[in-house]
Amino acid sequence: MTSFRSRPLVVFTALAALAAAPVTAFAHAGEHAHSHGALDSFAHAFAHPFTGADHLAAMLAVGMWSALAVQPAWRAPAAFVALLVAGCVAGFAGLAVPGVEPMIAASVLILGLLVAVQKRLPWGAAAVLVGVFAFFHGAAHGTELAADTGGLAVAALIGMAAGSATLHLSGMALGHAVLQRHQWMARVAGAATALLGAFMLTRLA
Repeated sequence: MTSFRSRPLVVFTALAALAAAPVTAFAHAGEHAHSHGALDSFAHAFAHPFTGADHLAAMLAVGMWSALAVQPAWRAPAAFVALLVAGCVAGFAGLAVPGVEPMIAASVLILGLLVAVQKRLPWGAAAVLVGVFAFFHGAAHGTELAADTGGLAVAALIGMAAGSATLHLSGMALGHAVLQRHQWMARVAGAATALLGAFMLTRLA
């Protein structure tokens, strides 16, 4: 029988497996496809947030921070997804958004610090903060995906939103199941994320 103490680990492991399963399935579907259909565009965009450490860390951090310090917890991730889609549209349209890489690096640093210190903000301020960062993440995704959508931008946007939401939900589950019970883990996870952001910023200098 699973003990109470081990349940958070089991929950997180199951969630991670569920998050990875569709990515693996979509990736195999894309490998054997010979045309760019709507499903291929959706699958490629869904997997995209999982393929970069910067995007992966930022989106998980948004979920963890929301679970730890933002009420209601769903609103900041929802704002992130909405502004991410807006940024993707800008990227698809070929709009040159300045400062994309520095802003992405700064988002990883700041969101990591917010997780580490569990800084509480009103949900409106939290939504604005993550929304600004999300636009730059979306612009980067949109620019990278523009050549791979086969003209099916809507399917790619839906896939991007779904993949990002999966990461947010995983971060929220981790925050609720583990980090709220083990504060030192939140500090370690946040500090590691912030260090990644600082490293990215030094590389851009």
